[in-house]
Amino acid sequence: MINSRPITPPLNGSGGKNYFSDRIERFKREDMTDWSSAFTLLDTMETFFDSHVDLLQRKLQRHSDRLKLKAEEALKMRDFSAAGDQIAENFEKEVKSFKLKVSSRMTKLASSWQSAKVVRTREKISFFFGVMSLLFSALMFGLAPEWVHIAYTVQGLYLLPLRAYIYKKRAWHYFLFDLCYYVTILNFLYIWFFPGSPALLVACYCLSHGSLASAVITWRNSLVFHDQDKVTSLFVHIYGPFSFTVIRHFYPNAEQRFPALRELPHLNPLHALVLSGGLYLVWQLLYWKFVLIDRREKIESGQRTTSMSWMLNNKRGVIGKALCSIPPNTRIPAFMFGQLIYSVVTELPAVYLLYDSPFWSGAFLIFIFSVSVWNGGGFYIEVFGRKFERELEALRKELAESAQTRSGRSSPTDDSTSTLSRFTSEDNLPSFSPNSDSSHSSPTLDSHPLPNIESGSEPNFDGLQMKTKKDQ
Repeated sequence: MINSRPITPPLNGSGGKNYFSDRIERFKREDMTDWSSAFTLLDTMETFFDSHVDLLQRKLQRHSDRLKLKAEEALKMRDFSAAGDQIAENFEKEVKSFKLKVSSRMTKLASSWQSAKVVRTREKISFFFGVMSLLFSALMFGLAPEWVHIAYTVQGLYLLPLRAYIYKKRAWHYFLFDLCYYVTILNFLYIWFFPGSPALLVACYCLSHGSLASAVITWRNSLVFHDQDKVTSLFVHIYGPFSFTVIRHFYPNAEQRFPALRELPHLNPLHALVLSGGLYLVWQLLYWKFVLIDRREKIESGQRTTSMSWMLNNKRGVIGKALCSIPPNTRIPAFMFGQLIYSVVTELPAVYLLYDSPFWSGAFLIFIFSVSVWNGGGFYIEVFGRKFERELEALRKELAESAQTRSGRSSPTDDSTSTLSRFTSEDNLPSFSPNSDSSHSSPTLDSHPLPNIESGSEPNFDGLQMKTKKDQ
């Protein structure tokens, strides 16, 4: 068998040297063989451990990736569920809002469809009863004066609860605490419960002919028969002085029905002003405590309206301008003091003149009533005049557009177009200029007369139609 180890070439030189050289060479080769084996084992161990470490790292990485994925999915699900809940909640709100809008619009349409009929019917009823009340009051004054206070009571029992109901719905019920309703209640108390009280008779007579009657001028009451609210306001302010004028001067045998008249053939001015002023102060203190103090927050926030806040907002009036010029911290005391002075001043004609003179009492009532008639006439002219002006303006635009359309199609209509333009020009239309002195004043017609619209004076368009047919 041939040895696999290569043969060592012989060494040059002596034999000793060859011997040792051969030994050393053999040692070197064996040593290198052992180290080579050692390196191979280390490489194997390194490869083994590296592969396991790498495998372990991969497992840990996969596990950590799996945990991260689960955490991200959990966070996404939370966010998605929260977002889904928010979206669902918003969607429900939108649906509810949409349903509410649709229902409100349908309600408005239905109410507007029926309100036209209802409003027309209500206005007709108000107009009918207003005119009939005026007629019957005049007839009772001339034929049966002893029925005037009964008519006053019956109409008050109908109109005042109706006003309380309407004002409560409109959040205007703080107006019901004003002096005029307080005096109306005092009048009913005297007529039906205390007709023998001279003090109450003096107070009711002075307050009715003072603050109550002058409110027709102050609050610009209007005789507008189709408006229930205006009719009620005029009734409250004018029927009280009318009833007490009848009781004092025109009631037959008034001392039997109202015994207090026997003790008051004449009025003591100081005594009358003290009695009426005392009852006025009682009302003013109650009004200050229960309205201006206890309900100040609602009034200042605008939730409720009082006579003072209404006058304060009406900056075009004299009282509104005067209130605005007063500092806010002293505005309420100044307003109360001004009302007291106003009440005393307006009672002076009743104390010194009206109680003793039937003639001046009648003249006073005619004057107050004429103011309401004048205001009512201004209201009708202002409202219906503006409506008529809008209708004429719409007619002018319609005719002008029709004329322009025909003139664009054919030239023979130029004459008709010029005729329509002249007919619809500003010179042929009335212009309304409202009086700037007050909000309820009536508009005035300018010098241009209204066109006489009659059956024989209507514009003739036959020639225009014939020309158009020829052009076509």
